[in-house]
Formats: sequence, C-alpha cells, structure tokens
Amino acid sequence: ADRLIQRCGAVDERKFRDQILDSMDIERERGITIKSNTITLDYKASDGKTYQLNLIDTPGHVDFSHEVRRSLMSCEGAILLIDASQGVEAQTVANSYLAMEFDLEILPVINKIDLISADVERAKEEIEADLGLDAEDAILCSAKEGTGIDELLEAIVQRLPAPEGDVEAPPRALLFDAVYDPYRGVVLACRVKDGALRAGRTIRLMNTGKEHEVEEVGLLGLQRKPLTELGTGSVGYVLAGIKTVRDVVVGDTITESERPAAEALPGYKDAKSVVFSSSYPMATDEYVELVKALDKLVLNDAALTFEKDSSVALGHGFRCGFLGLLHLEVVQERLRREYG
Repeated sequence: ADRLIQRCGAVDERKFRDQILDSMDIERERGITIKSNTITLDYKASDGKTYQLNLIDTPGHVDFSHEVRRSLMSCEGAILLIDASQGVEAQTVANSYLAMEFDLEILPVINKIDLISADVERAKEEIEADLGLDAEDAILCSAKEGTGIDELLEAIVQRLPAPEGDVEAPPRALLFDAVYDPYRGVVLACRVKDGALRAGRTIRLMNTGKEHEVEEVGLLGLQRKPLTELGTGSVGYVLAGIKTVRDVVVGDTITESERPAAEALPGYKDAKSVVFSSSYPMATDEYVELVKALDKLVLNDAALTFEKDSSVALGHGFRCGFLGLLHLEVVQERLRREYG
C-alpha cells in the first residue's frame, strides 16, 4: 500500500512514513493492520489516461475477517498478496474464497521476492494447486525495494473491471465503515453503487429508517477532500451531523429521502462472536464512561458485541463478544488508550 501511494504521488515525500495507512499506534507497534483504511489515488497509466483508483487496505489476520468481508463487498477486484518465502497460507485460502463469493476479479501478487529464502516457483505452484488461479499472470514484486510496482498498477487498470452502476437510478450506497469525530459527528465511509450523493440533500439509512441532512461529501485521502457530489462507483465519506452512534449500523444502505431506492444492497452478514469476556469498570462511577466508550468503539469495530451484565462482587459491567483472542486484546488496549 505504501508503494502504491508513493507511486501515484498521493502524499508529499516530506509527509510520507512507513505503514502510512495504519493510523492507530497499536497497529504500528505490532506491525499489523487492524482497521481497514481507504484512500483514493490518481494514476497516470501508460496509455496516457488518468485513472481514479480506490484502495481499501484490509487486515489479513483471521480475527479481523469481518473487516475484509465488508471491504470486499465494496470492490470490483482484489490484489491477493502471497509471501514469496512462506507461500499460500490458511488465511490466504479463506480470503480468496471470500473474494470469489463476491465475484471479484483476483490479481495474484507474489511479494518479498528480495528475500534470500524467496521461492517464487514454489509459490506459483501453490497458487495453482491451492487457490485454482492461473499463476502465469502472477505479478512478482518487492514492496521493500519498489520492484514490480509499475507492472502491478498497469495490471490493476487493465485487468480489474471498472465499477458498473445506474447513474440515473435513485442513490444507493453501501456503508462499509464509520468513525466518530468529536467535532463533526459520525463520519460514514461508503461506496456509491447507483446514483449520486450530494451535499444539502436528505439521506435515509434503510435499515434504521433514520433521516439526516448531508453537510459534506468527498474523497478519503490522508485528509478528507470535499466534493460537490459522490458519483456512481466512487468510494468516499459522508458527513450528515449524526451525533448519536446508535443511529448507524455498518453494512446499511444509504439512499435519498425524496427518491428512495426500492431495496437495500444485499450480502451483509453480522459477525459471530467466538470468544466472550466480561468487562467491569474499576470504580462504579466510571460505568457511564465505559458505556460511552463501548458505544463509540462498536461503531468503528462492527464485530464487537456487548450486553449488560452484573455480578454481586463486581457490580455492573458488560459481557462482550469477540472474533478471537487477538481481537479481545486489541479492544482492551483501545479502550485503555483511546478512551482512558
């Protein structure tokens, strides 16, 4: 992701840093991605045209597969990264099946070819045997040294299909992520499938039925770039002065109140928790703070579930559900760091 962003000139060299899309401290410390992150890039291809590419960088760890699922629903194609020294791993297989389920065009990329232990031929054999993809088309690259990045960008433009959608239809957009901004309220990240979303119009969230007036729409870069409208096929953000977190469900369909769409977009499933743990505040008067913190965290992490719980010894708290032990650790750490 870093190299694609650099090659497309989306960030000044001065402001650039490694793992640029991993915005949380905990991601940088552990060297993993926990939250999906989106950026819009302009790429000038060898045919002389400039293409707009929407990149969603998703986690690879099984505990965050819910993030991957939502991101895949917003895309036409996927770059499937295979480590040249480790080959195809279990999670690679799981994610490629998920991409096939959504009919995505898959572009296999063998990365880290600069390593001494890299075995490109074995990686190609595994791609054909385990994933059933044509390894002849696999692109060889080393993100560390920057080799193969141009070939990859050309392949994205030539082999991944452009978005389709009805420009004239009532607006329909998939809400695939949301974050809480203390100054602007809830920031919705969405992928417009049909029609367009414009500032000043009133939108309706089809699942909850709540209506809000749009204050601003735009593209997601490292900073938000406001536009007059988000057209068909674009990925961007919507600010609609939503103050309460309860009004938003990730996976919902956004439409316009005056011209609502007939049906919501299909394919969204709730995450199923597999690890449970109860959380209690150290002091009973911190209970309200814990409620607020969990509410805001659930908005940013749709796989986290919680319900009220109480015990004679510990007082009031919550029984929380997680997708795995790493997920539990990360949530605990985020509650501590981001919400004190």
